[in-house]
Amino acid sequence: MRTVTLENALLRAEIVPEIGAALARLDAIGAGAPVPVLRPFEFSGQLPRPNQLACIALLPWSNRLAGGFDCDGRSYRIAPNRAGDPYPIHGEGWLLPWQVDRQSATHVSLLLEQSGGAPFCYLARIDYALCGASLAVTLAVTNTGACALPFGLGLHPWMPRSAAATLRAPAGAVWLNGADRLPAQAVAVPAAWRFAQASGLPATPVDNVFAGWDGCADIDWPDRGITLRIEADVARYILYAPEGGDFFCFEPVDHLINAHNLPGGPVANGLTMLAPGQQLRRQFTFSVAQRERERAPC
Repeated sequence: MRTVTLENALLRAEIVPEIGAALARLDAIGAGAPVPVLRPFEFSGQLPRPNQLACIALLPWSNRLAGGFDCDGRSYRIAPNRAGDPYPIHGEGWLLPWQVDRQSATHVSLLLEQSGGAPFCYLARIDYALCGASLAVTLAVTNTGACALPFGLGLHPWMPRSAAATLRAPAGAVWLNGADRLPAQAVAVPAAWRFAQASGLPATPVDNVFAGWDGCADIDWPDRGITLRIEADVARYILYAPEGGDFFCFEPVDHLINAHNLPGGPVANGLTMLAPGQQLRRQFTFSVAQRERERAPC
């Protein structure tokens, strides 16, 4: 299995084109031994599952979708795509092989052409570029189908979890889930999930979408000596922190979970209606620093 490695003086990134163009790892290498920034996958001859990797791309939607959706008088049904889950999840880009289009020591561009999708037909591009202590990820999708459809984009990184880790990611509201694990009600963020200031992760499980985000989040690992800033041109994130897990996920996304079917319609809930030939593009940046260095406020 081919992997693509990008490296500069401060960061090293490893990408797996055949498995969703996913990141297998992102390491800080500027001082001493490499420090994994995201949860790394150690290759040992066995093919990884996508959810064992460090970060996957979410397209043409993120998280769970309640079996399909209606659009312009048509009903589209979408089958589950993960064992044990009754709903399709995370779109399909994470499950498909991508092709390397261009590559240099610090940049790679990969393409995915989904011409026979049901219902989504599109051309997707993902660019990974190292610049100093930052990894920029640009994700774009062009509707190549015959009719307008709602598209959404996001990233799903896994982070190492420790008792000392803190998260700062202010949000205006959070959606509580129903028994079906889909959003049922938007409420003010409860105290245990309030990350307006740097706070530790709650002891109880979290798997919810937060809205009203300003697009800037800070994750600090005092015990590992690094901080990570995530910046994105989106206004929502999903926090997944299972009870007792050694990881958590902070997923910047441009739409709510099951946005296709929530009151108000897909566009009101963050999706973008793309006519044939139109493109949606999102930018995400992961910036790493030694913990001793001060960061300017977002």
